[in-house]
Amino acid sequence: MKVSIIGGGGLVGSCAAFALQCGGLAREIALLDVNQELAVGQALDLQHGGPSVADQTIVGGGYEHIPTSDVICITAGLRRKPDESRLDLINRNTDLFVQILKDVKAAGPKSSAIVLVVSNPVDILTYVAAQVLDLPCNQVIGLGTQLDTIRFCSLIAQQLNSPPTQTSALILGEHGESMVPIWSSATIAGLPLDKYPGWSPTLANQLFTRTRGSGAEVIKRKGGAGFAVGIAIRDVIDSVILDQRRVLPVSSVQNGCYGVRDVALSVPTVVGRAGVVDRMEIDLWPKEVQGMRASGAALRKTLDVVLQRIGG
Repeated sequence: MKVSIIGGGGLVGSCAAFALQCGGLAREIALLDVNQELAVGQALDLQHGGPSVADQTIVGGGYEHIPTSDVICITAGLRRKPDESRLDLINRNTDLFVQILKDVKAAGPKSSAIVLVVSNPVDILTYVAAQVLDLPCNQVIGLGTQLDTIRFCSLIAQQLNSPPTQTSALILGEHGESMVPIWSSATIAGLPLDKYPGWSPTLANQLFTRTRGSGAEVIKRKGGAGFAVGIAIRDVIDSVILDQRRVLPVSSVQNGCYGVRDVALSVPTVVGRAGVVDRMEIDLWPKEVQGMRASGAALRKTLDVVLQRIGG
């Protein structure tokens, strides 16, 4: 399996490549960047560590790698400013993203290729990618709230001193302001979160507020997120490579799940070699379903503006 990362020279792309290298599943990792020298440099740095990690080919370059790629991960984009919402990025990033899609299309991707969109605003751009690329809709996935979900779990675990790998709580909806915390199914080691020692509704609100602001917090402190988003990307790509069919909160164009249609956002999604294998409409509390629909409505307003801009 070959994974190409567009924007591989940047922070997110290079962290994703490192996470994939440490995972050891991809046979080849290609870093593509408008700054090819930077991409080749990142690939060389990763290649040097190969003997201690996995037998992989790691290269830098351009769109010549697209026709042989099984997974095409798009991380390229303009970085969000500390006080800027993801949706404020839209006009600055849409034109760049559409050009990348045109270049991918012109390069001739495999008919079975999976496209993973990471660039922000990810839900808007996932919808655009599904519309522009000549690939089945289910082969276009957005990273969605997978990153928010692992951030959420990490903060809960830190606060309650619980094992992070046994802390399970979902964020669904938009990767942005209208994201929805799913408290109804949250657990630690299979035990209901609301029964866990130290838990309270006030703490719940504090943890969700911090989760929602985590992207901005990391940008403010270190200039941009890299490590955690790299891990979140690996979660999705590993599920594709191994056809694991893991249920992940990733973004795709919806057709009725929780009453949401014609917009891309995150729902519990079965991810495998074919991309989106299924979407699971698990029972949620009524207010969580309302949150999902509100998230869809908020995204649709922005999407209408974007599609008008790109002539979609």
